This record gives sequence, C-alpha cells and structure tokens, in this order.
Amino acid sequence: MNRDRSSSPPHTSPPLTEAGRKLAPLIDHTLLKPDATEQKVELLCAEALKYGFASVCVNPALARAASRCLAGSPVKVCVVAGFPLGATVTPAKCRETESAIQDGAREIDMVMSIWAAKQGNWFMVEHDIQQVVRAAAGIPVKVILETCLLTDEEKRTACRVAVTVGAQFVKTSTGFSTGGATVADVRLLRACVGPKFGVKASGGIKTTQSALQMVEAGANRLGTSASVAIVTGSV
Repeated sequence: MNRDRSSSPPHTSPPLTEAGRKLAPLIDHTLLKPDATEQKVELLCAEALKYGFASVCVNPALARAASRCLAGSPVKVCVVAGFPLGATVTPAKCRETESAIQDGAREIDMVMSIWAAKQGNWFMVEHDIQQVVRAAAGIPVKVILETCLLTDEEKRTACRVAVTVGAQFVKTSTGFSTGGATVADVRLLRACVGPKFGVKASGGIKTTQSALQMVEAGANRLGTSASVAIVTGSV
C-alpha cells in the first residue's frame, strides 16, 4: 500500500476553474460508502491536497488512514459519529467522537437524535448534542439535522439547540436519507443561526452550479463526494 503523503492524482487531472478556486476551501471531500477502503481514502486525501479542500470526511474506522495521509498538511480529517441514522445511544456517539479524535480527527459531524426530535423530546436532543460537544473537547462539531425528515419548526428548534450547547455548525443532511440539501433549507438554517455560525450543505450537491447556489443561500461549508468534478467544471 502506498503511504507516500506527497502522492497526488495523475498530472493530467483538470485544473481548478475560477468558481472552483472559490469553492475548494469550503468543501469537505467525502467518502462514507460502506465499501470504502484505505486505498480509496488515500486517493481521497491526495485529491484534497491537490485541490485545497477544507477536509476529507470519512467513517470512524478510516480516520487513522486519512490522518496518516494528511499529516502536516492544512487539510483536516472530519469524522462522522452516530452516522447515518442518529439512533445510536449518546455514550456510543461520545466514544466514537473520542476515538476519532485520538485517530487524528479535527472535526466531528454528528447525526442528532432524529427520533427524539420527531417525538418532541428536545431535552434528549439537547443532551445528546451537548455530550458529544463535551467529548470533542474543543474540536468543532457539526450537527446533522437530516432536514428532509423535519418540519420547518423542527429545523428551527434544532438550530437553536445546536447553538445553545456549543456546536459550531448545523448541517442539512447525511446524504443517506430521503433527500439532501436544498436552497430553501440552507436559507432557513442561516436565518436561524445568524451570520457567524456555521452552516454546512450536504447531500446531492453534484455540480458547480448547485454548489454555488448553496453558498449564495448561506452555506459556508459543503459536503460532497463530487468535489473534484465541482471545482474543475467537469460535470
């Protein structure tokens, strides 16, 4: 297995477009499929280094492999917790968070307790997020709301909870449910959290145009597996 951190995609890979130069620093280059391997993560990291993405986003089991590839670089390792359902118990999410950080994660994307939100148990939602924020010990936490499953009022309440307990971002979607990011949802989240809090649009962002629309709507981070195509205009 090639562990040379200086490795990069073939020199024939297309260059950044003008829009790509603006978008690249906002992108979490994502690989969360169940058949992801260390070799695929190495390619993911090489692409992130080449194009200057904000982070790579991987499952907990691959955090260490990503950290090895990105050691000494400005590209962060982002790891998901409670993914993709948010239905694991809070101590399990906290343990995933602690383990990911030990393995080199510098951002955590957690799925909130969607089941609790749908029952109106906002105390449980708050406790769940707060405990993960504490487990992260200063590492930024992005709270995945899974907006396609929530009413607008539930989205607003979830945003208020995330802000109150010390998370740094709210995030639209896992990309594994019934829908992904929409411009309307990004605008709603931005309106809820204000201008300084993070909003991450994720799920179904596959083109340069859709990425730019999310940023225009208020996203300051984008999660996508189509990152290279988006920043090179090859879609």
